[in-house]
Amino acid sequence: MTPQVCIAGWAHSPFGKHDALDVEDLVRLVAQPALDDAGVEASQVDAIFLGTFNNGLSPQDFGASLVAMAVPALRHTPATRLENACATGSAALHAAMHYIESGAGRIALVLGVEKMTGVPNDKLIDVLRSGSYRKEEDRIDHGFAGVFGKIASEYFAENGDQRLALATIAAKNHRNGVNNPYAQFRRDLGVDFCNTVSERNPLVADPLRRTDCSLVSDGSAALVLVSGDVASTLKKAIKFRSTVQVNDFLPLSLRTGHYFGGAAMAWEKGLKEAGVGLFDLDLVETHDCFTIAEMLEYEAMGLTPRGKGWQAALDGTTAREGKLPVNPSGGLKSKGHPLGATGVSLHVMAAMQLMQDAGDMQIPDATLAGVFNMGGAAVANYVSILERAR
Repeated sequence: MTPQVCIAGWAHSPFGKHDALDVEDLVRLVAQPALDDAGVEASQVDAIFLGTFNNGLSPQDFGASLVAMAVPALRHTPATRLENACATGSAALHAAMHYIESGAGRIALVLGVEKMTGVPNDKLIDVLRSGSYRKEEDRIDHGFAGVFGKIASEYFAENGDQRLALATIAAKNHRNGVNNPYAQFRRDLGVDFCNTVSERNPLVADPLRRTDCSLVSDGSAALVLVSGDVASTLKKAIKFRSTVQVNDFLPLSLRTGHYFGGAAMAWEKGLKEAGVGLFDLDLVETHDCFTIAEMLEYEAMGLTPRGKGWQAALDGTTAREGKLPVNPSGGLKSKGHPLGATGVSLHVMAAMQLMQDAGDMQIPDATLAGVFNMGGAAVANYVSILERAR
């Protein structure tokens, strides 16, 4: 029988522009605090799994080796670095889960970290392009934002101009982010501002405006994963009802870019494995790297039929007080998107909700949460269904 894996503790740095901090500093902000939160000693940790994209964002690579610099007692603990584009944090999480499920160990420390603001903007744009299929998509203007601008344009051509729906998603997430103490941008901008092209909200990659794009961020997050028998001895435990990874083709030319087929399959499998329906969930933390991504994820999770994701934005279904709150943390749009940390952060935000420990972000009586994290334009798709075990 496969051992149950639970989240027993976590830590989260503030996301933002941290000029005085490097990757090692960001790791230090969460490594020991996560162990302390779980009530686990460093000597009990069997393995470390760290997610970081890097690819030139930081001169210091070999990130897994930095964890022992933060917690010297981890000096001889096996440590491995994972990378899977914007889903890097979830890749580290899955590796740690498989490690425990295999019986190789009982306690794993999972970290996600990225330092993005220390490079010139032209270099940043080029680094982010590597999350797309460069042989074809390098020709798209405005880098990765241009890729999603193309996806949005194709969606609009088929389903009508949905700029208002995108602005509504942006405004929702900015409104939610006001309540998130870890968020990079904590200001309620309102729908009108998000839906108006202006000097403060220019077009980035038509039809996407600045408010349709997630933030360039520095930050880190950590989780302590334990086997079920260990979880029974600790103060808190969030169990995985299901975890699924589904991949899709990298080139947009090989699929319909404005339909996230791999994400839809991941959600279908994740909900089936968990034995629940979508509306059994009390909230979803999802990967809104761009507002068009969140809208397409509504369709992928089955919240609306294909081509109708805009309806869930406009009718309030995904608002904090709606039928299925999406991104009560403010999402990547408000919280920030340090690439390697994002997948871990999504799970931390969901776990906080399930422990009734989310402060002003709290969804009342939340007991079941969904998490979606993707790498590239829905290429690597990860779904988790989480439930409080104790």
